[in-house]
Amino acid sequence: MEKNVKRISVFDTTLRDGEQTPGVSFPLSYKIQIAKQLDKLGVDYIEAGFPAASKGEFEAVKTIVELGLESKICGLARIVKEDIDAALDSGADLIHIFISTSKIQIDHTIKKSRDEIVEIAVDAVEYIKNHGRKCMFSAMDATRTEIDYLKRIYKAVEGAGVDIINVPDTVGVATPFRFHNLIKQLREHLKVPIDVHCHNDFGLAAANTYVAVLAGATQVQVTINGIGERAGNANLAEVVMILESIEGIKTGIKTEFLVETSKLVERFSGLKLPPNTPIVGENAFSHESGIHAHGVIKEASTFEPGVITPEMVGHRRRIVLGKHAGRHQIKKILEEAGYHVSEENLSKIVEKVKEIGDRGKRVTDLDLFTIAEVVIGELKKEERAILVDEITVLTGNKITPTAVINANVMEDKKVTSAIGVGPVDAALKAVTDLVGKRIKITEFKMDAITGGSDALAEVYVTVEDETGRSFTARAAGPDIVMASIDAVINAVNYLLIKKKINNSE
Repeated sequence: MEKNVKRISVFDTTLRDGEQTPGVSFPLSYKIQIAKQLDKLGVDYIEAGFPAASKGEFEAVKTIVELGLESKICGLARIVKEDIDAALDSGADLIHIFISTSKIQIDHTIKKSRDEIVEIAVDAVEYIKNHGRKCMFSAMDATRTEIDYLKRIYKAVEGAGVDIINVPDTVGVATPFRFHNLIKQLREHLKVPIDVHCHNDFGLAAANTYVAVLAGATQVQVTINGIGERAGNANLAEVVMILESIEGIKTGIKTEFLVETSKLVERFSGLKLPPNTPIVGENAFSHESGIHAHGVIKEASTFEPGVITPEMVGHRRRIVLGKHAGRHQIKKILEEAGYHVSEENLSKIVEKVKEIGDRGKRVTDLDLFTIAEVVIGELKKEERAILVDEITVLTGNKITPTAVINANVMEDKKVTSAIGVGPVDAALKAVTDLVGKRIKITEFKMDAITGGSDALAEVYVTVEDETGRSFTARAAGPDIVMASIDAVINAVNYLLIKKKINNSE
């Protein structure tokens, strides 16, 4: 990499290429919230959409431009006057134009000569520059384009005054060594800044983006959670943390908002992230293995990268219980909850935890404490923080799902109600409303553990308080609403009781 390159520009295309994910469509209200979050995150450019695609798309780009964000706004356009005019009329700061350059796409889509394509590209760049706007040019399917022709068209648009050229791996066939070589050759041939856009068809989008920067690219195109066409795009969190943490290259991204941004897009897109997703996934800083957990308890960098911490990305570290759990992590969890056990009793508790894990069950915090209390032989007598007197849940074809709960909360009588997308959602919102903003549900999972219409539902939940302390619990029953409420209340009770005990110490 060029030694003087110490800052890389981040171009986010979640609202354009990300929305091209099959099954994803962001209404205007979602687009506005995502754009504001991307601005908070610190991206340099937000590709807000394709203004010529529809009236709604034009209005979305125009509305985002008018938000007055710090991030610059980009609009996409084909090399067609009507498209470019729409992008210009939207007020976008940067107009991103593209045209196919690979033989297969030229032969089967635009069917123009290579000379014509170069001429059209030059005219489009000049037209945009004559309107006083910045222009980025993409040679679509660049990684399957003959290198001599690629150099020729990029050199031509450079001469026409283009501000930046984009090298897209449109169908995701680039590999790191080949892509590094391509960007290196283009860097030696051109003076204009180079941007890259990598797709993830072979799982190499982040790697290809990373090596492109090492080869001289100064801008990266990414999406939140890697969403996009087919297998998606380079994931912003992965690319940014590789550059920031491993290479020490600044991106301008406020990394402490990465998890927050990921969850927002996860919710709006409806695309659930696998828990093992790097950087932002639920398991990114979670440990179950006894050896790993023991090491992390002593020194986090023993079994974590070291150059990245959960706090850097807005995450948290979790020690998870299971059949691989070891004595040290179980003892630590118990001690933090106020249980002091002998080595003999600890051995019995560890054995019981492993038995549950061997049966394929998830071991919750509540399971561990119940086991500990049974082994010790002294059940805890603390008063429950929440005692439910009555629960009413209404739902139906023309009824908004509504839940009403009467309960005693820390000895105060409370009545709360909430609406939701379904009876379970309404009930859980009502439970969390009982304790105000102090508690939030961070994980919810439900499984049927028997067959038939009267199947028992087993519910797992994780709740978290305002300090980041979390607690996991479960409950089971034939009524999924009541099982969900029981699980959440079990977890909340332990959190509130523990907080009360800690405050009195």
